[in-house]
Amino acid sequence: MHEKTLIELREDIRSKKISSTELTKFYLDRIKKYDDKLNSFITITEERALERAKIADSEIAKGKVKKLTGIPIAQKDIFCTKGIKTTCGSKMLSNFISPYDATVIEKFNEEGSIMIGKTNMDEFAMGSSNETSYFGNVHNPWNLECVPGGSSGGSAASVAAGLAPCATGTDTGGSIRQPASLTGICGLKPTYGRVSRYGMIAFASSLDQAGIFAKTAEDCALLLSCISGYDSKDSTSSKKDVPDYLEECRNLNLPKKIGVPIEFLKDLDKGVAKVFQEALRELENMNCEIVDISLKSSKLGVSAYQVVAPAECSSNLSRYDGVRFGHRANNIKDISELYKKSRSEGFGNEVKRRILVGTYALSAGYYDAYYLKAQKIRSLISSEFNTAFNNVDLIIGPTAPDVAFKIGEKMNDPIAMYLSDVYTVSTNLAGLPAISIPMGLKNDLPLGLQIIGNHFQESQILSLARQFQEVTDWHKKQPSEIK
Repeated sequence: MHEKTLIELREDIRSKKISSTELTKFYLDRIKKYDDKLNSFITITEERALERAKIADSEIAKGKVKKLTGIPIAQKDIFCTKGIKTTCGSKMLSNFISPYDATVIEKFNEEGSIMIGKTNMDEFAMGSSNETSYFGNVHNPWNLECVPGGSSGGSAASVAAGLAPCATGTDTGGSIRQPASLTGICGLKPTYGRVSRYGMIAFASSLDQAGIFAKTAEDCALLLSCISGYDSKDSTSSKKDVPDYLEECRNLNLPKKIGVPIEFLKDLDKGVAKVFQEALRELENMNCEIVDISLKSSKLGVSAYQVVAPAECSSNLSRYDGVRFGHRANNIKDISELYKKSRSEGFGNEVKRRILVGTYALSAGYYDAYYLKAQKIRSLISSEFNTAFNNVDLIIGPTAPDVAFKIGEKMNDPIAMYLSDVYTVSTNLAGLPAISIPMGLKNDLPLGLQIIGNHFQESQILSLARQFQEVTDWHKKQPSEIK
């Protein structure tokens, strides 16, 4: 059952081969059986999930079926959920119970889905390995000694291990696509503004974007149709019409010209390069024209990101002061000590590091030298993408520079950790949509192919991904550690 795609499970429910209650129990049982090894969930919502499953079965019996009626889903613990703990992987919010639902949660509820739990994540979405969580690191189901990637590692691991048919994630610099690559599943980051950020706890507001994990491109298309659209509660959400992504990805013609940035191939690991070249040959066999392009400023992406994102983080996280909500220190003498002790106790090392870097970059003496320059680089990156899309339909490359690394391997080397996102951060700086899909194995660990599109061209991305999955079977491979 856990090897089936979301669309296959939806058909089973609609044809009454299985009830929503049976399917929900199946995944809850798998969580109980395997998650001690993975630590992919922070909160399991078993009682509520079974109640909603009964309601779904009743609706199905009446013929009232929506897009996701009766389908279990795992939600990243960065989305506010009414009456359920929302921790953001931090001690600061370890006891926070939201009084409202995020828009993404509302939309999934409206389509009849069933939340089975909240997934583990890097603290406040800051990390590339899921090792900064207050609730412990997540393990990769392909090799339990390896990381699943981050920050959405819990969501990625849960889908890869068959503990959920799909899950939500967020992507600020690659936090959906990189873990999707490292765990051998599909991870889609939509265009900035395509999906509402309301109720999604902020890290870097101009970069954060909600997205999804699933087994196939078609699954991602279905989920994207459910959560996209304008939201009056989010001033950055787009009013652009939402197409039927599933229908379009099935019926669109294959993109004719695909660009490969030469910068992505410089210093590429030989094993990764071999797998990527095999993927290129598959695309050529599909009659795609592969052309070299240049994105010169992309090499500056990580540097610009590591100024812009911490700057926005220092601003967004200033609200956690021990006064209104979140962790509050005990035995304090005055308001100044309350701020210092609450923030010192509530935040982990990586979050503190980024707050300090961001505050420094925004300070009066260094704003021009760092933050302003980073924003200029961001404009250059965006301009180069625009130029590239005048000549090609889509852009492809490896999602990550290598396969999953060992737990603890990079924790004392922040620069090496940040370089895990070298191929993904530029799309966030430019606000572009991108997906990572499985393209092969190196040393029995998965690697992802990243497909990048122009703004609001998710259908093109999904169409190419779907057709690539029709001629390959990498997305059907199962992790060795979790059966």
